[in-house]
Amino acid sequence: MMEKNHNRQVYFHIDVNNAFLSWEALYRMQELGETEDIRKQDAIIGGDISKRHGVVLAKSQSAKRYGIRTGEPVVAAMKKCPGLISYEPHMWYYKKRSRELMGLFQKYAPEVDQYSVDEAFLDMTGTYSLYGDPVEFAYRLKDEIRDTLGFTVNIGISSNRLLAKMASDFTKPDKVHTLFPEEIQEKMWPLPVEDLFYVGKSTANSLHKLGIHTIGDIANSDLSILKSHFKSHGEVIYNFANGIDLTLKDRSEAEQKGYGNSTTIPYDIKDSEDAYHTMMKLCESVCGRMRKDGVQAVVLSVELKDSNFVVKRHQRTLLSPTDVTDECYRISCELFDELWDGSPIRLIGVAANKVIENDVRQLNLFDLESHDKLKSLDAALDSIRDKYGAGAVTRGSFYQKPEK
Repeated sequence: MMEKNHNRQVYFHIDVNNAFLSWEALYRMQELGETEDIRKQDAIIGGDISKRHGVVLAKSQSAKRYGIRTGEPVVAAMKKCPGLISYEPHMWYYKKRSRELMGLFQKYAPEVDQYSVDEAFLDMTGTYSLYGDPVEFAYRLKDEIRDTLGFTVNIGISSNRLLAKMASDFTKPDKVHTLFPEEIQEKMWPLPVEDLFYVGKSTANSLHKLGIHTIGDIANSDLSILKSHFKSHGEVIYNFANGIDLTLKDRSEAEQKGYGNSTTIPYDIKDSEDAYHTMMKLCESVCGRMRKDGVQAVVLSVELKDSNFVVKRHQRTLLSPTDVTDECYRISCELFDELWDGSPIRLIGVAANKVIENDVRQLNLFDLESHDKLKSLDAALDSIRDKYGAGAVTRGSFYQKPEK
């Protein structure tokens, strides 16, 4: 049980254990009537089975023992385990199970912040009178998810989102863990730097070269040395290693650097096609600047000003950080459609905020392969424009309405 401070901030981070494999197993048993649980096979969720295309999106525990890694090509995984079975993902079903999970969360939590298709933060502050001790309630919630939805989760509990997420990554599956500030030194500092949120592979390699191998080493390092090697990202990981969640604090403009662009149109836009055309230009500019600086956006927003000078804004926290033009364009158009009431438009703006370093990206089942292709396209276009000028090449999607 946690200490009886009923006014303490309490956050749950809930993460489905091996979500894509678990949901595929349920799909095959519940929808197709199969009797064998694929979680007990040497199995992966990947691309086309006959063509062996795509990447590994999930793997069973037995497949993991062969050294198969999430994100590697399916054909490479097949070579490591000749008897490996690859199942194609059924995205519609995964989305259905995700919606059921989020619906369950909303029954209990005053605020639910979905972080990805298989994880969410729940603000449980002030719910002691409703559910009693938060840790005891977390066990009840974990068991309810297992018994009613058919899959297991880990629940991390703390006084901020960062530490709750770190706690949920402790031993799995079907576990509840706490990581309050007073537990950081014992539970978090001995962990390798790779386990710290926002420490990607290249950052970890650079830390190792500096003789920094554990999260505690980061927390006790000289901040000026970290900043000299990693710039603003050094300060971020220093704070994270000390349990300070910057996402819950107001930061200066320099620390919370955003990338935005807007344009005042010389005529009233009354058609969504014209607005899409303008937003592609804005996304090209915003994403090009992010790529040049080596950062990706966590939040994307759209601003509209109508002919009566009424300003409206709409934003979205992304499931995966991005600097890809086509991804930002698609989301901007979705935000526009949700925001626009049909009034004539005089100004359109697109902004990318809460930027992070490029080597950190949340794995997202629904965009993994397309993201890599679009990333390569952006790199090619940037290279041509750097050499021949900004107008040297134009995207075909510039003239097309995005798919709904």
